[in-house]
Amino acid sequence: MVKWPAQSEIVDCRRCPRLVAYREQVAREKVRRFQDWTYWGRPVPSFGSGNARLLVIGLAPAAHGGNRTGRIFTGDRSGDWLYRALYKLGFANQPTSTHRDDGLRLTDCYITVAIHCPPPNNRPLPSELSNCRPYLLDELRRLKRLCVVVPLGMIAFTTYFAARKELGWPNPDPLPTFGHGLIVKLPDGVTLIASYHPSQQNTQTGKLTEAMFDEVFRQARKTLYSCKRSNK
Repeated sequence: MVKWPAQSEIVDCRRCPRLVAYREQVAREKVRRFQDWTYWGRPVPSFGSGNARLLVIGLAPAAHGGNRTGRIFTGDRSGDWLYRALYKLGFANQPTSTHRDDGLRLTDCYITVAIHCPPPNNRPLPSELSNCRPYLLDELRRLKRLCVVVPLGMIAFTTYFAARKELGWPNPDPLPTFGHGLIVKLPDGVTLIASYHPSQQNTQTGKLTEAMFDEVFRQARKTLYSCKRSNK
């Protein structure tokens, strides 16, 4: 797993007072079922391979998931869906992610988020997204082999296009409208495959089914078979 300098900076970040206060309050107060845990309570770094061709972008760590365990999409229902799908398609060595030392490894896949602290009500402020974006810019510069990007939800979708613009990379004009299963071939050879976020709000209502979610990563795997994109 990568140990880029920016990942250490993420863990120590205190740029957003509202988020610092919230993540630390959650870590102190906990919830009954996790009273025996020592919560991570800091920004959660990204996770995966620096040589990855697949990039998954989520919204933020869950208050009692990543904020508790210290690994992105770990210890919450959204992570259960994500790692199960990645395992089925050969991007992960196991279908579960419960804690940082559970042996999970990703292959050809890197997972990041639009914002590295849990926001209250899962609603980050525009200023907080802006404060966190330099970390994503650094990751995009370093992921030289990137072929497929899967943003999970609208915020991840718009964050990725905003990051590309800041980097001076070509975007479609006009920008595409978010929709689950949307596939966009970007001008520089990257393929974007959009997905609903596997939040309980989506999975428990049937807006997102496991078959729908698996199909996104099946399309990602299919795209990688024919990816011949050279390093930037």
